[in-house]
Amino acid sequence: MPITPTNKIWMDGELVDWEDAKIHVLTHSLHYGTAVFEGIRAYETATGPAVFRLRDHIVRLLESAHILSLTSPFGVDELVEGVRDTLRASGLSACYIRPLIYLGYGEMGLNPLTAPVNVSISLWPWGAYLGDEGVARGIRLKVSSWARHDPRAMPTAAKATGMYLNSSLAKVEALRGGYDEALMMTTDGYLSEGSGENLFLVRDGVIHTPPNSAVGALKGITSDSVTTIARDLGFEVRDTLLRRPDLYLADEVFLTGTAAEVVPVAEVDDRRVGKVTPGPITKAIQDVYFAAVRGEDARYEGWLDRVE
Repeated sequence: MPITPTNKIWMDGELVDWEDAKIHVLTHSLHYGTAVFEGIRAYETATGPAVFRLRDHIVRLLESAHILSLTSPFGVDELVEGVRDTLRASGLSACYIRPLIYLGYGEMGLNPLTAPVNVSISLWPWGAYLGDEGVARGIRLKVSSWARHDPRAMPTAAKATGMYLNSSLAKVEALRGGYDEALMMTTDGYLSEGSGENLFLVRDGVIHTPPNSAVGALKGITSDSVTTIARDLGFEVRDTLLRRPDLYLADEVFLTGTAAEVVPVAEVDDRRVGKVTPGPITKAIQDVYFAAVRGEDARYEGWLDRVE
């Protein structure tokens, strides 16, 4: 999806013009992928833009940096305010937000410890990642031939840039095969996650999702929100180790993520999922989720960081 330039990008504590937000070709993270990032959304509400679970995202960003031994020069409060300042400068009422902690110019080689640490915050308008039609009617999903990272090989709890080569390979394979999204399994055959989303499936009224730590899936902030909403609606949610046939036999399947939001799955590997898409449980969760992010459900007001 093309990027629409906005007014400013936050770089190391200063707002700079979009066109001036540049780095050197020998920036360390460009060569070795030693950077961490977040995907955050701001939504239009009746009282102006509101960033969804902003502080939780920034905390996860700094936790990812810690896992990679990156020491951010900015703390949670400074980065939260940096997001707010950048959003104010943009004049946007809704957007996608991308904070990035990366190793900059000045050192080269596999040792990252002596490279400078830089931070940027960018944002731009971005619609439904898997399309409005996908959100409304469901997507076609392909189980990828690419396995998810083994947690013994890569720190899957970190949202690190270099690890997303794995996701990109799976995504390209799915798109070239005529599908909308890929789902990856672990090397020992358990369902893990999509290229950028967490997985949920429904069977006999119970919602199942893979346990993150066991399958190398990122601990999703949207999936945490959806779990809370589902339980508030009276549904049972279980962490369950799942195999490929569980997808084929599910009554409903849906994916969650900041970019994807809550998107139902209509087909998996050319097999129809359930009787209708979205299924009733998926639709109930979707309705509450979209009301929550737009400030229309007072129960979840604490998830919103309103920016005047």
